Formats: sequence, C-alpha cells, structure tokens
Amino acid sequence: MPIRFAALLAGSLLAISSMRAEPFTAFADGETFVYRVGWGIFTNAGEITISANEEELDGRKVMRIETKTSSRGFVRGVYRYDDEGAVVIDMATSRLIFAEEQGEDSKRRTETRTDFDYETMVARHRDKHRPHRNSDLPIPEGNPIDLISSLVAPRDWDIKPGEKRDLLVHAGREFFPLTLHAEAIEEVRSPWGRVPALRLVPRMEKEEPRGLFARGGEIKVWISQDDKRLPVRMQLKLKYGTATLQLQEHTGGRASGRLAAGK
Repeated sequence: MPIRFAALLAGSLLAISSMRAEPFTAFADGETFVYRVGWGIFTNAGEITISANEEELDGRKVMRIETKTSSRGFVRGVYRYDDEGAVVIDMATSRLIFAEEQGEDSKRRTETRTDFDYETMVARHRDKHRPHRNSDLPIPEGNPIDLISSLVAPRDWDIKPGEKRDLLVHAGREFFPLTLHAEAIEEVRSPWGRVPALRLVPRMEKEEPRGLFARGGEIKVWISQDDKRLPVRMQLKLKYGTATLQLQEHTGGRASGRLAAGK
C-alpha cells in the first residue's frame, strides 16, 4: 500500500553514507518538519512528521531523528497504517549508531532494529516478528547515516545542476552504492509560496538496480534555493504508483520562527 513507503523514506531501515567521516549537520537540534502525503487522486493520504533532537549516549553527543507516519482521510478508512521510526547518529562522525522501527497495518506488525558495530564492521539486523530475516551484515567502507538526513544534507552543499556525488546506502539487509544527481532548478510549492528548488535524484548506477531502485523505482527531493534551504518536497516512485510529500510546516532549526502552509 502507498503509505508503506514511509518505512523506506523515514528512519526505518534505509541509511546512506559518504566515504569519509564528517560532523553531522543535516538537521539542527529541535528541528521539526511536517509533510502531507499525496497518492494519486488522494491529496491527503497521510502525514509524516520528522523531528531531530540532540541527546547524550555513552558520553557522546548524538542526534536522534524520529519519524512518525499515519494514513489519513479516505485512505485511512480503507487502510489504517501507523509507523514510528528512529535513528541515532554520532554528531562528531555522522556514523549511524542504530536504526529502529515499529508499526502496524491491517495485515501485520513491524518491529525491527539494526545496530552498527564499527569495531567488528558488522551491522546486526533483528526482526522481532520475522526472525528468519535476522542478519549480520558486513559494513563496507563508509559511515552509514539515514536516507532522510542524506536527502536533507545537500542544503549545506555547494552543489549545482549537472553535478553529482557518490553515496552508500544501507537498506534492510543490503548495501547499495548510489550516485546523487543534482538535476535542475524548478519552481515548486512551499509553505511560504512558490520558490525555486534544486531537484536531487539518487540513482543506483554502479551495480544492477535492486530493491527500491529496481523496476523504475526512484526517489526525488527538492531543496529550496532561498535563504531557508529546506526540503520542500519529496517524491517516491514505485511500480504501483507515486507518493508525494509536500512540506506543510517547519519549526526550529535554521529557519527563524514557524513556517506553516497558509500562515
């Protein structure tokens, strides 16, 4: 079902990394984004809230990024879905420490966690309700970080249309090398009106596309090119349709005050 894509876009089990350790800057402490999810003719199929907060873990500063997703409106009447995901990232190195998710729809419950051990270079994935999916994954060279942060991080980059960067993605029980393309600047809707935004698209080019990126699957994100530099729109294309996340509200972090649609 359409809202299921939250487990892919949010901090459920997808992670992305650059090839070198750097301080984590994708989100600021106390930052929150609220997105309305559209699917086909349904403009209010769901809602996703992403929040980031600094914490301390074992004597080090970490960023905890939480994602809450629920179906809405008519879609919820036929498909009740609720999901909560969290990732914890080391602030000094951008290394993903763990990612966890729990949720429920009309057919099944989900409860998973992946812990990253950089001494042994193993990512331990555990699935409470489907233990046959438990896996110990060798971590390739790189420092895993969640996909959402990787899509938001380019607001700090000096990247222009036509340029690209290589990335490493961890998804469930696999790792995927991706190339993030800066494609074009387009005018898109935001809570404060229409703005120019840079369209970014990660693609699996160095290996045969699989998982989310197989059979025409694609992710896009638009970063506003004004002083706010916010991810105002995201899109996920799957074989059975396209889901669009439209930013409705942003609080805290880098933009001063409260940005909300229609306000």
